[in-house]
Amino acid sequence: MRLKSFTGIGTEERHALILLDSYRRLLGKPLMETNADKPAAEQLFEAPIAVLSHGTQLAPVLNYGNRTALGLWEMDWNAFTSMESRHTAEPLIQAERQRFLEAVAAKGYIDDYSGIRIAASGRKFRIEEAVVWNLVDEAGDYYGQAAAFAKYTRV
Repeated sequence: MRLKSFTGIGTEERHALILLDSYRRLLGKPLMETNADKPAAEQLFEAPIAVLSHGTQLAPVLNYGNRTALGLWEMDWNAFTSMESRHTAEPLIQAERQRFLEAVAAKGYIDDYSGIRIAASGRKFRIEEAVVWNLVDEAGDYYGQAAAFAKYTRV
């Protein structure tokens, strides 16, 4: 499997399509219903569920967050997409998070993750029933991992 990154013209739409297609192939169902008349990137960004992803770096950096995710983490696009993904969790549980990400890498996805996350303001929230999956295109190229969840509770 080759490691890839999202660059070039049409990057947002390509990222959205790989995110949606990877989910569908791995889990056998769509992440969300889409309308063929609108760009996938637009629909994904406006989705009511939180969706985020990180790249393939040794210390992965977030490369996507939809409007819902940006709101939960209380960040704008530039701040969110320049943050290492490990900083979405409290320092005390980062080792647990790393073990979890390794399990996702081995299986391809996990569909029942729950955990505490921390917003830029320091406010905490618990995500529940999150799905985390590998971003792999049809050629088998690996782009990182993504997560999606609809349930969360402020802590």
